[in-house]
Amino acid sequence: MIHFHRDEKKRIYLVTAVDRETGCIVGWRVLWQRTQTSFQALIDSSPKAKQSFSDEFPLYGTLVYYPGKLTVSDGKEDTFSVEGVNAQLRHDLARLVRRSRCFSRCPQALVRTMRLFVFCHNSRQLYKHQFPKYATHLIDFVPT
Repeated sequence: MIHFHRDEKKRIYLVTAVDRETGCIVGWRVLWQRTQTSFQALIDSSPKAKQSFSDEFPLYGTLVYYPGKLTVSDGKEDTFSVEGVNAQLRHDLARLVRRSRCFSRCPQALVRTMRLFVFCHNSRQLYKHQFPKYATHLIDFVPT
């Protein structure tokens, strides 16, 4: 989960779900609040997984993972895929950089940016699985 301040009182949260095998982003949401309903909507709209991994954020334990089950990871050994994607998001999208002036003031702009990023990221990940010896850059997958 990536979170950043919209202003001093409000936060916008970006929540991602990542497939460990391909590294593709299989679900994401831009949220104003971290509620069980909004997180459950992300789980329900993502592809069904036999096994889900999360950090120790208490809300994850209240969600229904059908048909799979949730494993809470003590460290990052089980959550490295989503942590890697979150780091990639912060690296590639200036509006998500920590302590930056370029943060998202408009949730709709963040949603549009995420749609494009997810398309390019997933296209690159699938290409990397098909052709692992070829170098790939995210910019190569931006539609023209």
